Amino acid sequence: MPLHEKINYVEYPAKDIEATKLFFQAAFDWSFVDYGPDYSAFSGQGLDGGFFRSGMAASTSQGSALIVFYSEQLESTLAKVQAAGGNIIKPIFSFSGGRRFHFTEPSGNEFAVWSEPEA
Repeated sequence: MPLHEKINYVEYPAKDIEATKLFFQAAFDWSFVDYGPDYSAFSGQGLDGGFFRSGMAASTSQGSALIVFYSEQLESTLAKVQAAGGNIIKPIFSFSGGRRFHFTEPSGNEFAVWSEPEA
C-alpha cells in the first residue's frame, strides 16, 4: 500500500515519560529510542509514534482521538495492563463489533483494547 498521504505517526503528551515507557514496555513489550530528556519514540507497533514531555494528557472526555489496540485474548491483555500499572477506566463491555475496555497509562493518556465478540 502506498504511504503517500496516509497516517504515518502519532504523538502523545507524557507527564512522566519514564513511567510511561516502563508501562508500555511491561504491558505491550515496546522498546523506545530517546531523543533527549523530553521525547521518546516507539516503532513497530502498528503505527510509529512518540511521547513528548507535557503536563497535558489525551482523554476522550476532553475531545481527544482514541488509539485502540487489538487483542486476541482480551482478559489476558486487561490483566497485563493492570499488572503494569494501568488504570482501567471502562471495564470490558460489548459493542456492535466485539468487546473492549479503556485504560489510562501512568501519564494519564487514555487508550482502548478491543477483541472479537465471544463465541
